[in-house]
Amino acid sequence: MFTGIVEELGEVISVEPAGANGEAVLLTLRGPLVSSDAKHGDSISVNGVCLTVVGRGEGTFTADVMKESLNRSSLGALAPGSPVNLERAARTDSRLGGHIVQGHVDGTATLLSRNPGDNWDVLRFGMPPELSPYVVEKGSVTVDGTSLTVSAVSAPGAEEEYFEVSLIPATLEATTLGGLEVGATVNIEVDVIAKYVERITAVARARSSDSAPARTRA
Repeated sequence: MFTGIVEELGEVISVEPAGANGEAVLLTLRGPLVSSDAKHGDSISVNGVCLTVVGRGEGTFTADVMKESLNRSSLGALAPGSPVNLERAARTDSRLGGHIVQGHVDGTATLLSRNPGDNWDVLRFGMPPELSPYVVEKGSVTVDGTSLTVSAVSAPGAEEEYFEVSLIPATLEATTLGGLEVGATVNIEVDVIAKYVERITAVARARSSDSAPARTRA
């Protein structure tokens, strides 16, 4: 589990095909801080995707990325030199500065616009319609591994589904979001609590429907 508080702005060193059919990749990334105490099997969030450390070098670490992660996220577009947001798994004795982040990306979003201000930048992202019910104003959303508060969201049934976030200078400087250009693709993870509530409600309704007595005709 992660908090969405990016610890380090890292860099992709290499991307190598892996697996029997070359459908997976082996990423080598530079991140002196997050790799300083990394051990084989540890989890590190890379642009919001939970990856497992399989090797470690001087200020670097390597991780396997399976086909499912490549299909669900923007990691497949990474190349040597690409900047990435890095965060180690949360400790149970530390403060939860962001929100509960699993590192299980729900989909990708596209940066539609960015409006620079004196003290913050407002970024608008277009999102898949199936994810819009989970994104609410003043709620939390994870964008490329960064825990953010939703400042605005499109109206239900709007032709264009979007959400906005307002980024302070510290976030712009410490994450990849500061250099994000319009049209860029980002990984998003919605609040897992909302997904559990939806699932529990759907199951309860189905069971209630199955147990209801059948109506008889007069």
